[in-house]
Amino acid sequence: MHHQTIGRVAMAAVAVTAAAGLLSGCGYGASAGEAPAGQTAGVVSGAKLSADTVKIGYFPNLTHGTALVGLQDGLFQKELGSTRIKSQYFNAGPAEIEALNAGSIDIGWIGPNSAINGYAKSRGTSLRIIGGSASGGVKLVVNPAKIGSLDDLRGKKIATPQLGGTQDVSLLNYLAGKGYKVDPASGAGDVNVLRTENKVVPEAYKSGSVDGAWVPEPTASRLVTLGAKVLLDEKSLWPDGKFVTTNIIVSQKFLTAHPDVVEAVLRGAVAANAFIKADPEKAKADANLRIKADTGNALPPAILDPAWSSIDFIDDPLAATLQTGADHAVAAGLLDKPDLAGIVDLTLLNKVLAAAGRPAAADAGLGVK
Repeated sequence: MHHQTIGRVAMAAVAVTAAAGLLSGCGYGASAGEAPAGQTAGVVSGAKLSADTVKIGYFPNLTHGTALVGLQDGLFQKELGSTRIKSQYFNAGPAEIEALNAGSIDIGWIGPNSAINGYAKSRGTSLRIIGGSASGGVKLVVNPAKIGSLDDLRGKKIATPQLGGTQDVSLLNYLAGKGYKVDPASGAGDVNVLRTENKVVPEAYKSGSVDGAWVPEPTASRLVTLGAKVLLDEKSLWPDGKFVTTNIIVSQKFLTAHPDVVEAVLRGAVAANAFIKADPEKAKADANLRIKADTGNALPPAILDPAWSSIDFIDDPLAATLQTGADHAVAAGLLDKPDLAGIVDLTLLNKVLAAAGRPAAADAGLGVK
């Protein structure tokens, strides 16, 4: 984000954080927390790789289903042998990027705009995107008593999870395309964009503080159980309905020092996605077990089932849509034009895919030279 943007939104950020604390019991986990070791370890056996431990970060959200299933079912640990996993969950991309930069995590599942911001801020030195995880699972959900169609958004209050985040950029880009004017920093304009944590959005909707939200699953489906309706599925805005929701990142330092460990985690991720495809009902239940272990609350079927079915779990990071998302952030005024050359490194992913007899994923010109 522009430096002046940070100052302009500081007071609003404090207010949102305070609200999140008051309503933390309604959400999907704290800002960060150490995952329960018993749910993470799987069977630790076999040869140890070049690192004693690999530290993995993720969100306890369904769009991070690859990580949830891979951890819950021991698929990462199976590939890592005696190299142990230490996992930590987050509720916001910037916090995960900070943890990666500080060495608190080595590998993480994260949304594309957070990865772009982290890469740009570090001038290309902090991270690489090394694989895909999820596409889709993002919707505009609204109060049908206040908003009957996409032409009724003027003057309404629409929530996104965070300023400059992936859904925030998508909403601002969509509104600009429809001719609405919105100040990207404050969110004020023809449509009022309110940056509100996912875990706070349901209560904000029930109280009437927001009229709708552009949010990922399972927040979208939770709002539907409160009487909201899906006005737009973001899939409809992208070619073939595919756009990156979650990718896998690694610190460049860890990638250089421990490529064997990174490759093992990628093998586990590919195995997790294969399992999700082969047995979606079991995978869905296991992901929910992981969410319950992390947050204390499992998702009920009315939320879990529609949310899970709207997400495509993939190995390809959809690098072309990553560039498009960055272009949208620049156009919205939330990001100075970044140089994304080298943000993607698919060397190890394509090695894993080749071993499985599958075609290589493309880096869309963003790969390491």
